[in-house]
Amino acid sequence: MTGDNDLSPARLRHARFAIAAVFCAHGAVTGSFATRIPWIQDHAQLSAGTLGLALAFPALGAALAMPLAGRINHRFGARAALRGLLAMWTLSLILPSLAPNLPALCLALLVYGATAGMSDVAMNALGVETENRLRRSIMSSLHGMWSVGALLGSAAGMVAAHSGTDARMHHLVAALVLTAAGLVAVRGVLDLRSDGEAQAPPHFALPPKSALLIGAIGFCAVFAEGASLDWSAVYLRDVLHTDAGLAAASTTAFALTMAVARLAGDRVVDRFGPVRTVRAGGVLATAGGLLVVLVRHPVAALAGFGMIGLGIAVVVPLAFAAAGRSGPAPAQAIAGVATITYTSGLIAPSAIGAVADASSLVVSFGLVTLLAFALVVGAAVLRPRPPVGQSGGGTGQKAGPADRDEPIDIRP
Repeated sequence: MTGDNDLSPARLRHARFAIAAVFCAHGAVTGSFATRIPWIQDHAQLSAGTLGLALAFPALGAALAMPLAGRINHRFGARAALRGLLAMWTLSLILPSLAPNLPALCLALLVYGATAGMSDVAMNALGVETENRLRRSIMSSLHGMWSVGALLGSAAGMVAAHSGTDARMHHLVAALVLTAAGLVAVRGVLDLRSDGEAQAPPHFALPPKSALLIGAIGFCAVFAEGASLDWSAVYLRDVLHTDAGLAAASTTAFALTMAVARLAGDRVVDRFGPVRTVRAGGVLATAGGLLVVLVRHPVAALAGFGMIGLGIAVVVPLAFAAAGRSGPAPAQAIAGVATITYTSGLIAPSAIGAVADASSLVVSFGLVTLLAFALVVGAAVLRPRPPVGQSGGGTGQKAGPADRDEPIDIRP
């Protein structure tokens, strides 16, 4: 990558704050949408099963469109690509609440997911490049800022739902505010461009065998995250018969604990190691799932969803780190794990809806609880190990933050 010749400490600090603001704006769109899912379900007159079908379309759109982001980034440069893709994502928030029926909602959510996936790839790529130039880890805090944004968006959505505000007006105002905020933030990110002779990135990378078990752990975490984010408000409203404001608060509780855990995640992992961190998180998420399923009280459900968020928050970043050390082709392994986790995001909402139609939402969250327990059982696959076939300088690349600072966990 070339461009942005000013790499002074002050410029890099400014770029870090700017990309953090981008992550925050991106997360705020998700939080704004998730809290109004019950309103959208009623407006389009959908059952739990048809809602689950519609909620599969954002992940489908993301999976189909993500390969385009690398080529857009390659052609226009990192800053220009992020500016356009982020604006498309924030403005797409307007679409779902306008849909009067299932086909229109599926189309709206396909566009919503496609713009989400492309902007997500663009901002994460810039985050990694900024981290490399700072030569210290910032990705965990960036994802924490995404969760802060989701929290802010869901909190505003909770207020809007409690006051009875029409979701179409709520999402129009939110989309305009977040688009303006995003465009301002993008002005401060690094302006990086691909070398003229560099080839465009490949369209798709199959996960190598070394990444399959790691990807399975990421799959469980993303499934629990997607189910809780998209269905927690519906669970409180339909199973526990709460009002719209309290139902939306479940999404806020989930986003809050995810944000706290991600912002503090680096320190916890440094102290206890990734295996113990994920194992303890799996225990906490399992307990939260049991609280949701067995107690059947709004306060218990709010606490349970919060515990699920706290338990799974750092799993995916640790899965990506483990994939990078799992074989001789780190980039392919990380791409493979990302493919598996996006597949989980694709099937989770519809799977929850299908199980709910066949039995109940309580049984659906029983499935989430089992997957949370799988984190306890499978955490050992995230144990750090030296990169295969590398002795420290054979790649010709600069050491990143993980290469310098990440300890090898030899604890059971």
